[in-house]
Amino acid sequence: MVGRVTMAEISKVTAHPLADPPNTKRPIHFAKPDAESFAIALDASGKLHFASGELYGDHVVVLLGSDVSDSHLAELTADGVSYVVSDGPDIDVAEMLDVLGEEFGVDRIVLEGGARINGSLMASGLVDELSLIVAPALEARHGSDSVIEFGEEGLAGKVELSLIECAPLGNGALHLRYAVLKPSDQGAIDHNG
Repeated sequence: MVGRVTMAEISKVTAHPLADPPNTKRPIHFAKPDAESFAIALDASGKLHFASGELYGDHVVVLLGSDVSDSHLAELTADGVSYVVSDGPDIDVAEMLDVLGEEFGVDRIVLEGGARINGSLMASGLVDELSLIVAPALEARHGSDSVIEFGEEGLAGKVELSLIECAPLGNGALHLRYAVLKPSDQGAIDHNG
């Protein structure tokens, strides 16, 4: 699952309105019921476009806000893209995850979003595990992007990380896995061992 900006960089397709658009369905259109893996994008305003319903072998599913136009849904339908339209203009990710589970059979998602999406889902209690790879490399750009945006209030009191595993990889890199604990879970894992 990625956000709109990340998916736009992957798909690199512009709008291509249809002369004879197909009928559209709300709230769910499942274009490929036999799909086993998915490329999921959050796109509340309906700005993403695709050349087909597949990216790198994964079937594309777009999570949309309620204000998305029927013409955009028709374009997605014609391109073979599945979608879920939210009840409101903003995407209720917890609700959408339930729909993905019930309608698409999705029971595990790898979140590869940017800082805002990662931080938002983590603060909402929707992330179970954080997986990081630390590589011995230097960044030479001015400024840097963060992995998680903490917002004004941060994640303090909302989540706690507990180390599950630290595994060495080749070339001096480390793979760190953390359990993401919600306040009600904190204490469920022994932090001393």
